[in-house]
Amino acid sequence: MAEPEQGTAVCAGALGTPAPGPDRTAGHSISEVAAVSGLSAHTLRWYERIGLLEPVDRSHAGQRRYSDADLARLAFLTKLRLTGMPVADMVRYVELLRAGDGTRAQRRELLVAHREEVRQRLADLHATLAVIDLKIEHYGTPVLPADGDGETREQHSAQDRKSA
Repeated sequence: MAEPEQGTAVCAGALGTPAPGPDRTAGHSISEVAAVSGLSAHTLRWYERIGLLEPVDRSHAGQRRYSDADLARLAFLTKLRLTGMPVADMVRYVELLRAGDGTRAQRRELLVAHREEVRQRLADLHATLAVIDLKIEHYGTPVLPADGDGETREQHSAQDRKSA
């Protein structure tokens, strides 16, 4: 058996760069997968229970052993969650995947719709970032005593209150 550190490195490689036809050979412990994926062991068991992962192979002692194919699926699911896809939509996607090639168009539609939601959130975030940048610029402006050329402290404070 590989040393734990070496096993985690192999596991991280499989999670980070899923191959076109990932290996189905079980070889990664739940602790290795949790360490490299950032998901808790509880979340990994839950993903299996709700059907996001296929039933995970078990060692002779009953411990879960994840394959590179499991890690490739986890890598994609993690990206979907990171972009805000609801778990119910992720389950729907996996169900369609299991149903075979006849569902390719439905899977594509689900991903296209999600991509549009992500793009809208990105646009909202960019607009919000612009507001924050303006506020930072505002606070970078020195407040000088009133001498006829600049804002008074009172005017500056009033502006702060208006724009929060």
